[in-house]
Amino acid sequence: MSCGHLRPSLRCDGTVGRVGTPEPRSIRIGTAEREQAVRALGDHFAQGRLGPEEFEERMTSAYAARTAADLDSLFDDLPRPAPPPHPTASYPGAYPVHPPAPLHTWYGPAVPDDDPEAPYGREPMTGQPYSDRSKIVAGLLQLFLPIGIGRLYTGHAVIGVAQLVTSLFGIGVLWAFLDGIVILAGRPTDARGRPLRP
Repeated sequence: MSCGHLRPSLRCDGTVGRVGTPEPRSIRIGTAEREQAVRALGDHFAQGRLGPEEFEERMTSAYAARTAADLDSLFDDLPRPAPPPHPTASYPGAYPVHPPAPLHTWYGPAVPDDDPEAPYGREPMTGQPYSDRSKIVAGLLQLFLPIGIGRLYTGHAVIGVAQLVTSLFGIGVLWAFLDGIVILAGRPTDARGRPLRP
């Protein structure tokens, strides 16, 4: 019994026959893929690889395409585009990771490269540029002048003023002293988030 109006995977008795996964290039495409193909054809037209009539013919075929294979056939005799460049950091403020400079070269000690983004060098683990402020100076200012001077030096004005005001009541001196120890032992940053120079 023939049931020509049904799909090949459906049988006349209501059961489903063998269903396979379609080939990747025979999967149906959408408007976005068609428009991307037309843009690519436009680039080839702009480069002089297609004449006006041929461009119009291929553009019409691209808008009528139903599968990826239909679009592929439009580009058989055209060069493939270059692969996209590797992505860089995808968020603002990301720092590129640079390999650490060798300590010595064959002719003497290594001189750090001139990096306009990092005049004081880069932190080896993250590649972030160092701050123009020193970790040791900030920590010693907090220890020997425990009224928030070290935090004012690093650009953390709110914390520095809070330590200064609370030092009038005595608690701020202890807070600033402990903060100085944390600065010397930890990985402190300046107000812009850059690590303090060692």
